Amino acid sequence: MRHLLPSLSPFHASAAFRYLFFAQLISSFGSALTYVVLPFEMYRLTKSTALVGLLGVVEFVPMFLLAFAGGALADHFERKRLILWAESAMLLVCLLLTVNAAQAQPALWPLWVAAALLAGLNSLHRPAMEALTPQLLPASEMTAVAAWQSLRGNFTHIIGPALAGLLAATYGAQAAFGINALTYLLSLLMIARVTGIPALTPPEESLTWVSLLEGWRYARTRPDLLGTYLIDLNAMFFGMPNALFPAIAERWGAATLGMLYAAPSVGALFAALTSGWARRVHRHGLAITLAATLWGVGIIGFGLAAQLWVALSFLAVAGAADMISGVFRMTIWNQTIPAHLRGRMAGIEMVSYLSGPYLGNAEAGFAAKLFGLQVSVVSGGVLCVLGSGLLALLLPKFIRYDSRLLRHHR
Repeated sequence: MRHLLPSLSPFHASAAFRYLFFAQLISSFGSALTYVVLPFEMYRLTKSTALVGLLGVVEFVPMFLLAFAGGALADHFERKRLILWAESAMLLVCLLLTVNAAQAQPALWPLWVAAALLAGLNSLHRPAMEALTPQLLPASEMTAVAAWQSLRGNFTHIIGPALAGLLAATYGAQAAFGINALTYLLSLLMIARVTGIPALTPPEESLTWVSLLEGWRYARTRPDLLGTYLIDLNAMFFGMPNALFPAIAERWGAATLGMLYAAPSVGALFAALTSGWARRVHRHGLAITLAATLWGVGIIGFGLAAQLWVALSFLAVAGAADMISGVFRMTIWNQTIPAHLRGRMAGIEMVSYLSGPYLGNAEAGFAAKLFGLQVSVVSGGVLCVLGSGLLALLLPKFIRYDSRLLRHHR
């Protein structure tokens, strides 16, 4: 069984990586609480799947507008400092949500404002975080790093949603939002201890629109990179039913809401814990495409399920598939993108893997309003599968991508 487990070598190789990893473990747990409680609070106050889905649009706009700037900033300024500033601002937003939720009649506008601010701040935070990680470790560790990062994210999205439902039901949404603020404080203290970061040569060009667009110009020369973006965008746009979870949970009882949010992460966590085999896979583009197709199949099964345990099982299958796709997408990015472009490319990556969920939640919410919950979920899964097949035909170089030929990309 040992060969199935992700390697511990990244933790042995870099103390700075250890601090960074565990700082994000703490803050990701808090973010998982808000991830569940924010749409829960919106649905509790409005009883509208469309408005819950509209949160995705509110999040998409600042994310899209700031992601490219965040990537460029990560290439021009100290990445650790950017992370500290972004997480400090996120802490303040969580305090705003806490105060609002504690009111006798919470207002809706803080939910919209917080959703937009958290998405925008994440657009400044995430490129810096993803660009900093490869600075701390050699390229040979990137597959193991991707597995551990996925494991971390999915672990927190199992514990976080389960606790979120309990906190919201017992103590109110303010408890979840307050704990999230505390996790950002703890994360800031740990990130401050990250030292010994290798210096990078600053880009020769100044921070202008031309430098912002350099990442796009580079991406267009790499069909393998474009494939990682488009395959995931298709899967998440059509097959993202999360906005429907508060409404679907009413079928089996409000206590099941946390289970629905956590189930994909259960599957993803299992896949991460048994991901040692990923080191032996070299056809990363093909693996990503197959995983995205399996995600769609899992969503179809979830939509057709009549029993809770069957629905949760299909969500777990979908989550495992998404984790496998994520490992290979992150491996391609971290192994082949030049260091001086890593921040800007991380911004593009973030647009690709967050646009799908944000807009997909809106699509699912409005489709459910027009055609019903089941039609929204099942049709989305079907379109995900069909889209994956079509992209495989349109992107032959992505399907043929082989990591053993990395020298051609460097």
